[in-house]
Amino acid sequence: MHMTLETDYAVRIVEALTREGKRLDARTIAERTRVPQRFALKILRKLVADGIVCSYKGAAGGYELARPPQEITLRQVIESVEGPYRMSRCQGDEYCCDHTNCRFHVIYGEISQLVREKLESYTFAAICAPEQGPACGHDCDGCGQHSVEKGT
Repeated sequence: MHMTLETDYAVRIVEALTREGKRLDARTIAERTRVPQRFALKILRKLVADGIVCSYKGAAGGYELARPPQEITLRQVIESVEGPYRMSRCQGDEYCCDHTNCRFHVIYGEISQLVREKLESYTFAAICAPEQGPACGHDCDGCGQHSVEKGT
């Protein structure tokens, strides 16, 4: 099980806005996150609709966080794109399994709740704190910590 590319991009966009701490235009956001601009705009619309990001029009327009990063959780960003987290489709109303006899319904519900609680425990202020853990260990260009690790 893994997040969709759109959700991964949404997390990167909110991380970039958190790290920058000021308004950025869509082009800059797309460049810094390596998200195609058209896709970034689509994601930004969802984040604006859910009150995570604010948009401004005009020459000084752009996007910035709608709330302080300590009030924005990883769960909120993920669910802004994906909808409510649930491990199995049997947890939703649009799919009908026999909830009274489905042995997995309760199990999946418990697991989903644990995941939601864990995702809710991570705020973007904590995620983006300078003292936050080591680099991811991969040679990815997006991780700003690699330059320190590699000595470049």
